[in-house]
Amino acid sequence: MSRISGKRADGGQAGRGSVLRALRAKSDELHAAERRVAEYVLAAPDKVIYQSISELAENAGTSEPTVIRFCRALGFKGYHDLKIHLAQDLVPEVKNIHEDVGPKDDAATLSRKVLTANALAIQDSLETLEPALVEQAIRLLARASRIEFIGFGGSASVAMDAYHKFFRIGIPCGWQDDPHMQAMSAALMTPRCVVVAISHSGSSKDIMETLEIAKGAGAATIAIVSHRKSPVAALADVALCVHTRETGFKPEPMSSRIAHLSVIDVLAVGVALKKRQSFVASVQKTREALVNKRY
Repeated sequence: MSRISGKRADGGQAGRGSVLRALRAKSDELHAAERRVAEYVLAAPDKVIYQSISELAENAGTSEPTVIRFCRALGFKGYHDLKIHLAQDLVPEVKNIHEDVGPKDDAATLSRKVLTANALAIQDSLETLEPALVEQAIRLLARASRIEFIGFGGSASVAMDAYHKFFRIGIPCGWQDDPHMQAMSAALMTPRCVVVAISHSGSSKDIMETLEIAKGAGAATIAIVSHRKSPVAALADVALCVHTRETGFKPEPMSSRIAHLSVIDVLAVGVALKKRQSFVASVQKTREALVNKRY
């Protein structure tokens, strides 16, 4: 079956709604379960671009494998590929840069909108985070013999930030943004180790594979995600979900990254409180080591 594309055969851009028009034309060729997915996408395309694969499967009354088969039946590589093309039909071009800005915004308006979105992401996350899960994550991290932080793209910077914070607490730890290194590191985990995965979409295949390897080695797993109903959240022992209005198709989510960084701060402070004697000693040693590095 030919792939649905955002371009016409002559190389020009297709009109808005091209994916939905093609979906209507091909819906009769789908199996019954796949047709339920099609009906939901057609009824609420503006919601689908913000949903994880797990959320779509639940809302359509079907399973994640069915959603994947549905996407491939239409010629897409997977659900993320479908969302990218669907968003091209539905979302104004500027919204791929930021959810709230407009092309004519001046510097003052731009600053206000971006910083307000970041502040709202933190405020909403405060209301979304479950204290019991935060406490469970802190306990796992505080007793860990080693912690490995993993993430890709913008989430990799969060993983690196987490490494810096927990390194200073005195817990052996590392961070990985390469899937091969992540897999090898996970394979060397022990029951006293913890893997912390940061993922905006919660649908990364490599993150899933790393968590599965780590769990097979007996390690505990924690996920920081923007979608509670996502494969990564479902697989992790503890899933900490932040609230974000950003879509999963954006290559570099912004406000969600700020929320993820804030969750890392919460965990780091919580662990430092539980290990405050060793933390103070570690901080003192690192300060002394840096004396000659500064004027």
